[in-house]
Amino acid sequence: MVPMDKLARITERFEYVEARLNAGGGDEIAALSREYSELGPVVAGIAAWRAALDEIAAAEAMLADPEMRMLAEEELARLRADLPAMEQRLRLALLPKDAADARPAILEIRPGTGGEEASLFAADLARMYQRYAERMGWQFSVLESQLSDLGGVKEFTAHVRGEGVYARLKYESGVHRVQRVPETEAGGRIHTSAATVAVLPEAEEVDIDIPAADIRIDTMRSSGAGGQHVNTTDSAVRITHLPSGIVVTSSEKSQHQNRAIAMQVLRARLYELERERLANARAAERKAQVGSGDRSERIRTYNFPQGRMTDHRINLTLYALPQIMQGDLTEVIDALIAHDQAERLAEIE
Repeated sequence: MVPMDKLARITERFEYVEARLNAGGGDEIAALSREYSELGPVVAGIAAWRAALDEIAAAEAMLADPEMRMLAEEELARLRADLPAMEQRLRLALLPKDAADARPAILEIRPGTGGEEASLFAADLARMYQRYAERMGWQFSVLESQLSDLGGVKEFTAHVRGEGVYARLKYESGVHRVQRVPETEAGGRIHTSAATVAVLPEAEEVDIDIPAADIRIDTMRSSGAGGQHVNTTDSAVRITHLPSGIVVTSSEKSQHQNRAIAMQVLRARLYELERERLANARAAERKAQVGSGDRSERIRTYNFPQGRMTDHRINLTLYALPQIMQGDLTEVIDALIAHDQAERLAEIE
């Protein structure tokens, strides 16, 4: 059942925001513009649904006319067949939005159990997400990448910007497990290793105020590979947030740039901590949330010998591993979003 009172409130709010924007918007113009763009598709869906109801009522009235009865029955059959899908789209549009969905994201990848093979898999995941970002038309900027001797990554952090970045990537947080024969394995045995992925919504300075007294900034000598890197100046930056104990590092060539990058990542982590605290405080929050972002939860297995990827949260198995590792994540992320929406609809209804 579509809640009529809620539809009326949304339409009234949209008209109010539209009037404010037409009047100039004042200091709130940025916030009003965002709200207007968010409400626009919902209001269009409401208008289409109401128009369909009016057409059904008109067709039903035509049933009394013998000359128009056959035409009215055909029209009613078409309209009534289309109505359930239209109502479903409207119910989905009315679901509460995650305030962070429209934000850019900080993507962090670290090797887990499995030694060097875990580092190589972490590097594979980093490339997979970069290719997915390219497919989506997003900007993918590497903030930190510490390589292992064999080309894996010990730590990887990227900044992803574009439309709906966090809304789609947030389902990727958790433990990703790989089953394959490592390049370093002479006997051809299949090994199991893992990497952890964390996706954090980017925080703005207005979201998280970090007093100078709450942080300690240390500068360190960047580790290089010898040769021209031997005489590198102290440019790496480590920022420790004293109240929480969170430590963030950045080791680009510019110390000033490193401070900015480290503060950006620190704000994102603190913002996510606050979001988690608020979510945990809501007693009615469902326990098995698909996009919970629990980094200790094993969410997915990549089985290379079988060419299979399995997402354990929704029991989805795809035999398309080569395409997935090339960044073709659309099918699995769409399935996760659909499952999450269905769960939230079930709660409301």
